[in-house]
Amino acid sequence: MSARKNSPLLDDLHLLTVLAQVRSFTKAARRLGVSKASVSTRIASLERAVGVPLVRRTTRSVVLTDAGLQLVEDIEPSFVRIEQSLSSVKDLAGNPRGLLRLSAPVALGRQRIAPMIPAFLQRYPEIRLELDLSDRFVNLAQEGFDLAIRHAQTVPETHVAWVLRESRSLLVASHDYLERHGVPRHPADLSRHECLMYLRDGSAQSWSFERESGRKRGERVGVPVGGRFKANNSEVLREAVLGGLGIGLLPDFTAVDELRPGRLAQVLPDWKPVGFFGDQLFAIRPWTRQVPRAVQCLVNHLRQDFAAIT
Repeated sequence: MSARKNSPLLDDLHLLTVLAQVRSFTKAARRLGVSKASVSTRIASLERAVGVPLVRRTTRSVVLTDAGLQLVEDIEPSFVRIEQSLSSVKDLAGNPRGLLRLSAPVALGRQRIAPMIPAFLQRYPEIRLELDLSDRFVNLAQEGFDLAIRHAQTVPETHVAWVLRESRSLLVASHDYLERHGVPRHPADLSRHECLMYLRDGSAQSWSFERESGRKRGERVGVPVGGRFKANNSEVLREAVLGGLGIGLLPDFTAVDELRPGRLAQVLPDWKPVGFFGDQLFAIRPWTRQVPRAVQCLVNHLRQDFAAIT
């Protein structure tokens, strides 16, 4: 009698661990490069082999049964070690190679990451790269990403993180808007202005500032703000600011190229916006004992290119 008839196949067990991460037959199929029908068939075969249901199918997702959760908990560390060992061996075999999946915010990806990609792929011809631009915080492990670029204050302790560069938020407006509505002298003045808000879930309708100069340096002020236009993309907000619609709070990588030629003016330069956009740009990935060589090459390339941006 064949080994397949006597015991579940290892690849079916690995499929179950992937299914536990992504909770979707479609996503599991995409991750493993097989058809959705194949995933369903193999899980059914695995359930027959062990004699108990392992997953429950709902209209929205796949949920593991208690037996399925126990099985995954027991076997997943072994598959992680196998993947890490294979990655280590591959890294010994010459040039960095393989597929890298990178997630980045839309505006940052378009403005800063995309121009860095050609030189990287020319330098490492055996690496393939998929760049996914999204302003949502993807789950790297569940969605199969090797690396994510995050604009944040801190990163989870469960992740490996590299600082790509320092960052800051800038309060900006067009010269036309300031001529028509006046120049704010204190954060409290913003409550009387059109403020263009970054749209995100649960975001407060206020901005906070810290005084950076003078005898009251370090003073913190919060001010309620509002305006007729909001957007969940900093490039869109920048265009609205350039169009004279109001005062916008933008990350520096979106605003700085408009400040240098004078198309925009910095508002309240003695006050630092705090607590909205992150203070640093990070490259992050879930913690592993060893970082794949191709990932490390990409991180090094990004850090060098970001360091050259003034």
